[in-house]
Amino acid sequence: MDKTLRCVRWGYEVNASSDECINAIDSYFHQVLSYGRNWKVILEAPLDDKDCVLGNVLAAHYLSSSDHSKANTYVEAARSNIEQSTPYEKAVFEAVSYLISEDRDDDLALELHTQLLQRFPKDLASLKRAQVLCFYMGQPAPFLSLVQQVLPVNQEESYIHGMLAFPLLELGRMEEAAAASRKGYEINKEDAWAHHFLCHVLQHECKFKEAVEFMEELSESWQSCSSFLYTHNWWHIALCYLEGGSPMSKIEEIYDNHIWKELEKGDTVPPEVYPNAIALLLRLDVRDALKGSFEDRLKLLAARLTDQENWYMSWHLVTLIVWGLAKVGESSRFEFILSKMNKKKQQVMQKGALELLGSDFNAFGYKVIGASDEQIDVFNEMWCQLLLKTGQSKNECGLERIKVRDGVPFMWRLLEKSYTMVGDAEAESAGERAKKLESSYF
Repeated sequence: MDKTLRCVRWGYEVNASSDECINAIDSYFHQVLSYGRNWKVILEAPLDDKDCVLGNVLAAHYLSSSDHSKANTYVEAARSNIEQSTPYEKAVFEAVSYLISEDRDDDLALELHTQLLQRFPKDLASLKRAQVLCFYMGQPAPFLSLVQQVLPVNQEESYIHGMLAFPLLELGRMEEAAAASRKGYEINKEDAWAHHFLCHVLQHECKFKEAVEFMEELSESWQSCSSFLYTHNWWHIALCYLEGGSPMSKIEEIYDNHIWKELEKGDTVPPEVYPNAIALLLRLDVRDALKGSFEDRLKLLAARLTDQENWYMSWHLVTLIVWGLAKVGESSRFEFILSKMNKKKQQVMQKGALELLGSDFNAFGYKVIGASDEQIDVFNEMWCQLLLKTGQSKNECGLERIKVRDGVPFMWRLLEKSYTMVGDAEAESAGERAKKLESSYF
């Protein structure tokens, strides 16, 4: 079939020989923006038109983390037809082919996406790739600038408002993040990414009961979400119950029915589930609650974590795997895992290791591992616990955290321990505050 110019959902022209190819590309765009379960639909595009540059390079991006050889085949197919492609296709090819290249420079990858979006600002799939890139760079500010750059022509698109909420949240601009999330939710009530950020804000404000009621009411709409977002939204619910002092049976129910059970589904992507599963068990461990059946759950999970294919999905996952394997006595594997870290990340993490020796440690400075404030905060909790368990009373550790979120019972318990260690009479009032909060949410 002869090639003709056809438009994808953004209105940009693509040189393709069939409507089926364009339909597959548009379906893929929807899956990306909605965090759907069927990203593999993009593999239909090259089947419908083996010479379509956009279909091939997007298929390459989809496979880049799981089948590098096949991804390269798609890149070369796209490259061989680049002269017949449209300006939009050329821009996407340049940005994506570099993004998935070996030894890429993240700053250059971001610059290429910035240039692409200057010319084609309605391409929200490219904006989403830039979001993920900035997230793993630990740099929300450049992404905020990028979203604001394209926002004027995308005001009625629900998914952009969730993307706007992300950097606002990471930069501590909670009211603006909440407003952006609500805007996305108003446009599309089933935007699970917007649900996620509204939960983030409520959780930060210690409105735990309101957060779980809001999320649980919407949870049926997450059935079509990717393994990551489905389990991540339930992780947030579990965390709200945990921080609000709910009985452990509630945490157990969520872990079993909405996190572990996701691993039993035929279309699951296990490495997307593991960060949420391990992170929840780690939170329990920090609270000295990883006992009995929860300990058994960690052993079952750790048996899956020894698969080396899972070790390089993200450094946040690696960090969690290191903890999980250590907890079950598999610490001999660490050196090999960490030896695979690239030089840039090694330098940042080495700096972090040195700062662990000082009292001013703050895990938020190491978001380069690819974790949100909420995900990385557990390492600050671990730090406070470590100080107390090694006999170092650091009242400022708890006080600084309480200034930000004074409604978390656990932090008042840590402060109570700290005061008790030095015989400070404030221990009693801290304990009373913790007790009151523990019974005030659920």
